[in-house]
Amino acid sequence: MAESTERPPERFERELSWLNFNGRVLRLASEPSVPLLERVRFLSIVSSNLDEFFEIRVAGLLQQVESGAGPDNASLLREVLARAHAQVGEQYRIWREELRPALAAEGIHALDRSDLRKADLTELGQRFDREILPALTPLAIDPAHPFPVLTNKNLYILVRLAGEKAGPTRHAVVPVPRILPRVVLLGKSGREARFTFLSHVIKAFVDRLFPGMKVQGAWAFRITRNSDLYVDEDEEGNLLEAIEEEIHRLRKGAPVRLEITGDAPEETVRWLCASLDLEPECVFRIDGPVNLLRLGGALDLVQRPDLAYPAFQPSVPPGMGESDPILARIAKGDILLHHPYESFAPVVDFLRQAARDPEVVSIKLTLYRTSGDSPVMQALKEAAEAGKQVTVLIELRARFDELNNIAWARQLEEAGAHVVYGLVGYKTHCKACLVVRREKGALRRYAHLGTGNYNPRTARIYTDLSLFTADPEITEEVGLLFNALTGNLAKPRFRQLVVAPFDLQRRMVELIDAEAEAARQGRPASIFAKVNSLVDPGVIEALERASQAGVPIELLVRGICCLVPGVPGRSETIRVRSVLGRFLEHSRIFRFENASGGEPLLLLGSADWMQRNFVRRVECVFPVREPALRRRLEREILGTYRERQGDATLLRPDGTHQAATEGGRADPCAQDAFLALAARPAATEERDKLRARKG
Repeated sequence: MAESTERPPERFERELSWLNFNGRVLRLASEPSVPLLERVRFLSIVSSNLDEFFEIRVAGLLQQVESGAGPDNASLLREVLARAHAQVGEQYRIWREELRPALAAEGIHALDRSDLRKADLTELGQRFDREILPALTPLAIDPAHPFPVLTNKNLYILVRLAGEKAGPTRHAVVPVPRILPRVVLLGKSGREARFTFLSHVIKAFVDRLFPGMKVQGAWAFRITRNSDLYVDEDEEGNLLEAIEEEIHRLRKGAPVRLEITGDAPEETVRWLCASLDLEPECVFRIDGPVNLLRLGGALDLVQRPDLAYPAFQPSVPPGMGESDPILARIAKGDILLHHPYESFAPVVDFLRQAARDPEVVSIKLTLYRTSGDSPVMQALKEAAEAGKQVTVLIELRARFDELNNIAWARQLEEAGAHVVYGLVGYKTHCKACLVVRREKGALRRYAHLGTGNYNPRTARIYTDLSLFTADPEITEEVGLLFNALTGNLAKPRFRQLVVAPFDLQRRMVELIDAEAEAARQGRPASIFAKVNSLVDPGVIEALERASQAGVPIELLVRGICCLVPGVPGRSETIRVRSVLGRFLEHSRIFRFENASGGEPLLLLGSADWMQRNFVRRVECVFPVREPALRRRLEREILGTYRERQGDATLLRPDGTHQAATEGGRADPCAQDAFLALAARPAATEERDKLRARKG
């Protein structure tokens, strides 16, 4: 590919970089090496990602433009919307031209309304009357019935009506209750299946909702609303109640997007936009089923494991099984787990055993996200009911998990736990647990620190790292972290941990600058960082200074990256890759070659390189100190990311991505290598011993 002659920008725009990331996810839906049903799943993930993008980022841009906050925002909004339209168009093209035909070739038929046979319509008509019609409530729109309030992201059918005597055209909206399954199975036999979408069924029989009226047309649509949460903690006396009230208000947030089937008449769409107070640029005409996220329901009905990724069983290190005394194992030395390749179960068992251990005095834990049936929360409730001191810092503002976290907060309080909400003005995003146990007449601390949430479900699909330690220097500072969160300590001093909002941004810039100084002095220097997003201007400027000093810098940035790499004289030693594959890359790893003047500094943590993580969140970055674990992190994890790049793309100075290797996904991939490593019969401990002998 010829190099672009256009001068690279100073920075990539955050919103455009995010759209580039979602475009890379979309390309996986067209990737032949990805199993067919997984390609469909990636297509549905693109829809889910776009939902959140519009609810938060586009909503914010629209507000800035409406408030007159500069012409740059208006031009950026236009470009964002144009690229989003192009991305949605490509998404539906892939569905129509690639995935749907490929599914049909495998005997899996996704049927449009026009594909339904006479026998299908007969059966569906009966099912409609029996299972769907009783749940539907048409809402007329006329002078006596104003335009209804529409729920964020819910499915609706817009119906145009006329009286039998050719009266004036009227409209009605039919809300489709969320309880109704969006995918309707028509038949399944062996490896074959036929299904259609609920919207097609309702449109086929919608006239039964309007006896005495003539249905002139029916179109599926949904709207997306501004879903950013605004809570003034200084004004509100009860944060939990304030957030509940704000969530209810968000159901009526300003519309930011309309998705509607492409055959809707122009005048009908204009009328709908006027009713919603929405600009035409925010209308997305859909050539296919509205909301491809619902394809996930079709995959659950199909059940074709031959068209999905092979099943795998995460490994459990020796001494970390359900019946093993895990605290005793941690007392012998630190343990590092690599999820999802290694099971998350030891984290749950760590808490369960602590809850049931009569010598355990207290358990403290931070909660950002967890599952609705969380065994982690059940263990904490059990511990509280057993009389242990249980303190849980629940983040009530974890986006889209607010109500789930509120429910857990109330359950924990009922069980006798102390529930607190962290520091005023900051989201508690760090992943930390501290267990205090009575041993030999004294108290000993055990800690779990991680890069991911205490969520067993996402732990099966997110790549994260867990560190268990009884190291007194680390666990003492974990205790200080909790005291800072519960006691509002103004300026806690940390030596081993690096904690936002206290010193994380400053320390990261200092570590980067230290590598630059080492390079200028002719000493070894290099930087490796793996994050989800790179946005913070101070860190970007420090990385560019280090590049200009000659420091080789290797960045793995899954999503947004505002730094422009490979620019001569500015960032030419910086290489930025993005890894996308079966699992969502979520771990944050940092390596500084010469920051301490001795061995490389290896850090893990919860924080991305973004301003929000540095100044508006509580984050915890922690060192890996034990030699065997350092070797494992260097050789097995960082080494694999460096050597197996088939699932990586390389960010170019013009903002595009290209395959990181000549063969692309045909070349060895990091995630495949991690899966193969976890499947080996040799235990993790034995591998570490072998490496120690070789080292």
